[in-house]
Amino acid sequence: MSTIIDKPWGREIILSENNLPYTAKILEISAGKRLSLQYHDQKTETLVLFFGQAKLIRGPSQHELKETEMVNDEGYTLQKMEVHRIEAITDCRIFEASTPEVGTTYRLEDDTGRTNETLNHS
Repeated sequence: MSTIIDKPWGREIILSENNLPYTAKILEISAGKRLSLQYHDQKTETLVLFFGQAKLIRGPSQHELKETEMVNDEGYTLQKMEVHRIEAITDCRIFEASTPEVGTTYRLEDDTGRTNETLNHS
């Protein structure tokens, strides 16, 4: 059973249960929308674009970012504390596999004014 969570940029479909040692989800991002410029203090994730076009912006800090157009079916791993953002060029779908959804997501920039988010799923 999946859980669908609406987001300002589209929605995420969580495929895994909370009590597992990993999280699996699909990010559906609408054309022209972008996720927060953010980093996670405990979460490591791998992203795979499988539909549409998107850019991945990432770097060690907010001031040292590099932009890459994502390639379909290629994995992009983001380490904890790595600053990142996804921007949809067209409607797109991205598979995310990560460590559990715990810790804090620090939002450095957010188009809708959302603040940091702390999760403690176990």
